[in-house]
Amino acid sequence: MKSLLLLRAAVLATSVFAAGHAGAKTLVYCSEASPETFTPMIGIADSTMDAAAKTIFNRLVEFKPGSTEIGPALAESWDVSPDGKVYTFHLRRAVKFHSSAHFTPTRDFDADDVLYTFNRQRDANNPYHKLGKASYEYFNALGLGSMVDKIEKVDDYTVRFTLTAPNVTFLSGIALDYMSIMSLEQTEKMVAAGTPELIDSEPVGTGPFMLQAYMLDSQIRYTANKDYWGGAPKIDTLVFAITPEPTVRVERLKANECQVAAPPPPSAIADLKGDPDIDLLQLQGQNVGVLGFNVEHKPLDDARVRAALAKAINRQAIVDAVYQGAGSVAGSVVPPAQLGAVKDAGIDYDPEGAKKLLAEAGHADDLSVTLWAMPVSRPYNPNARRMAELIQADWSAVGVKSEIVSFEWGEYLKRTAAGEHDTFLLGGSSDNGDPDNMLSYLLTCEGVAGGSNRSRWCDADFDKLLKEGRETSDPAKRAEIYRQAQEIVKQKVPVAPIAHSVVSIPVRKSVLNYVLDPFGRQNFANVDVAE
Repeated sequence: MKSLLLLRAAVLATSVFAAGHAGAKTLVYCSEASPETFTPMIGIADSTMDAAAKTIFNRLVEFKPGSTEIGPALAESWDVSPDGKVYTFHLRRAVKFHSSAHFTPTRDFDADDVLYTFNRQRDANNPYHKLGKASYEYFNALGLGSMVDKIEKVDDYTVRFTLTAPNVTFLSGIALDYMSIMSLEQTEKMVAAGTPELIDSEPVGTGPFMLQAYMLDSQIRYTANKDYWGGAPKIDTLVFAITPEPTVRVERLKANECQVAAPPPPSAIADLKGDPDIDLLQLQGQNVGVLGFNVEHKPLDDARVRAALAKAINRQAIVDAVYQGAGSVAGSVVPPAQLGAVKDAGIDYDPEGAKKLLAEAGHADDLSVTLWAMPVSRPYNPNARRMAELIQADWSAVGVKSEIVSFEWGEYLKRTAAGEHDTFLLGGSSDNGDPDNMLSYLLTCEGVAGGSNRSRWCDADFDKLLKEGRETSDPAKRAEIYRQAQEIVKQKVPVAPIAHSVVSIPVRKSVLNYVLDPFGRQNFANVDVAE
């Protein structure tokens, strides 16, 4: 059986990489990692959102391609009450769910699916809340559970959300990929059949593409949804060729084995810019790479130790070696283009100051920690292993011993969410361009329970500021609130911001209508390829 599976994999791989030459309506994307799941609400990685949310599913509202502006999707329109607390969504009619090998829908999308998607995440007593042992990291981290007072089905195509208080982040929050609307009917039938795991492996959405086949760590194949409410995609087949090694992605792109690729290594940028068959699309990413500290592990519960470890790091040297001209030293966890971002919330390189703080904390020469490094290349950290080695050398210079630890991507995320690490490298790309997004996901008290706050740091004053920011509509007042929040992060050091990067996506010139996403996501709904 194993040899048969390998043979099938080889045959499929051959057909995939020939597709760029033979099939004018097949597009191959060289992605950087396998998805954790095909259920967006229980995933967190960009690779999951690209492979599931953007291809297979839709949200009530979505960001318009290439912008941070919110537009209609499964909700055709919405009304907001004068007090800003009640949102009434008018749903799109005649929207078809996909079929799968074990499920054929008997009805169209309606209000029941909206209530199911939200209530499964917010209500611990919901019968489907514990499916897949889900922790709903995004939902908890961004405070949607406490933000929403109640959700009501007005009729089959009208849903009313009542918030606990006015909240300027609500619409952008439900536009995020993890809020993709799922089929209640599929869930009911899979649970009744005793096969709930098929919900995550045989996704049923309303999006532009339908999952056709998935071979773990190899490739994902989709077929166009000809009944898509937004208009049938122009390509018939979409393939994600999972290619973790950045240099291999570049080779495959140049050989036309794939037509779009995840970010290349910084060392390949100049060569790609000079290739006549490739367009290198770039933008200043709304992202940040960070070093985090697990404050539940002694002596990292001492802010002096965390500050010392941060002071020992030569961030400019890291930017030069790891980002190679495609990044800048981070001034804060909040990306510089966002409201209220400051430039002085990072911790400057000061090895002598680091030694002094370590001695003051009683750890002049006995500190030993694990340093967890991501196994994948991400826009905010193109080479975590190399970054970890540089940090390890910097810490050694001030008398700190460290062991570099890594796991497969899904396992890395799972274990860091559980708090197994001492220190860790991670980061993120903003999902909506609002400063609340990154600060809430990485650092709120709710994120500790949900698993997104891998520093496991909880500060009541910080959380209070974020709550004020969500409920304040005046931009100037919001900016000041977020400046105060960033100052707390600088003083308490749950994370040390390392760098912001320029996002580069190489695209072959045969690809038409590709739009660079400001949040680093991949959306192929409107893409075409030249005949």
